Amino acid sequence: MRNEAAPRPALSTFELVAMVAALSALNALAIDIMLPALPDIGRDFALSNDNDRQLVIVMYVALFGVSQLAYGPLSDSFGRRSILIWALGIFIIGSVLCVVAPSYELFLAARALQGLGAAATRVISVAVVRDLTEGRRMAQVMSMAMTVFMIVPIIAPAIGQAILFVAPWRWIFGALLIYALAVLAWAVLRLPETLRPEHRRALQPAVIARGYLDVLRERQTVGYMLASTCLTACLFAYITSSEQLYVDVYELGVAFPLAFAAIAIAISGGTFLNSRIVMLHGMRRISHTMMLWFAAAAGVHAALAAFHAPPLWLFLSLLALTFSVFGLISSNFNTLAMTPVAHVAGSASALFGAVTGTGGAILGALIARGFDGTATPFLTGLFLASLGTIAAVLWTERGRLLSDPAPNFQNVETRN
Repeated sequence: MRNEAAPRPALSTFELVAMVAALSALNALAIDIMLPALPDIGRDFALSNDNDRQLVIVMYVALFGVSQLAYGPLSDSFGRRSILIWALGIFIIGSVLCVVAPSYELFLAARALQGLGAAATRVISVAVVRDLTEGRRMAQVMSMAMTVFMIVPIIAPAIGQAILFVAPWRWIFGALLIYALAVLAWAVLRLPETLRPEHRRALQPAVIARGYLDVLRERQTVGYMLASTCLTACLFAYITSSEQLYVDVYELGVAFPLAFAAIAIAISGGTFLNSRIVMLHGMRRISHTMMLWFAAAAGVHAALAAFHAPPLWLFLSLLALTFSVFGLISSNFNTLAMTPVAHVAGSASALFGAVTGTGGAILGALIARGFDGTATPFLTGLFLASLGTIAAVLWTERGRLLSDPAPNFQNVETRN
């Protein structure tokens, strides 16, 4: 792998946001678009345990998380662009195998291969943004990208359901294949190399280990990585449990994508709001306040469910109230974690993504596996994970919350 001889034009802020959103959307589509197809997948592969179909999500997310550890050093050595292109090729191969897999075991292996390829989209998109921006500006760009990206969870299950109306479930993976090819073409044609020459690192075990040790020495990075892991567990638990909650508990049937979209809209609204206010109010003040909101709303919901199963309207209302602040927390936690580690942005992004992705997937899967025909185990797990988020932030900030340094508006434009 080598860098191109002729440099490409720098991305405008608009195209940077759009490309980061498109890369993130690939991961969201790979999870959300097949949610309506899980019962069909279970029937076609003759699964005896309904909870086993959760592995379609868990296998993908687990490889998506742990594989990021490899992409960080690779992107810090060879550059962002070439590694992304190779990884998208891996995702495409996995998508083809999902379409043709004759057994559940091979299908799960293909899902793992998709996760392996998609892991680079997370590492490299964050590293590219960190290469080009910093501080509150980075949080704003990430929030704008997340706002666009959050349209995907709103519409993805509906797209999957629409495909099922006219074709078998394997066509869903055909649609994923087409999208991945389009993103690959865009990256090949337009993505420049953003890694600065002075930040390039040799691909040697000692250098890789030193890079990860540099990340682990940063209390702020480690603390917000742990907090984000607990927060991510809440999202993964919801995604993994959503089909069972809406179809098995509330019997929504084909209307399930509408309920899923309602929560995605709530998350998207919070993410958009963060992009508008973070430059003024700062990352800590916003994220700390909203994580307390998240825990309080989750606690109230869990307590109500423990006494009596809430009707659908109340369940959706309280869940939307809880997740409406997710975007006000996650983007800022990500930025706070990445702020001290610009010199190893690829490795830092990889370690952050691996820990939050794999750890969040494991914790989220444990919450989801507790499904007993009611929403109570899910809501209880949501509340406990939110308390873990608060504990991690308190450790990181040495017990002090809501305090942000004064804003620095000197670097408010994207660097070329």
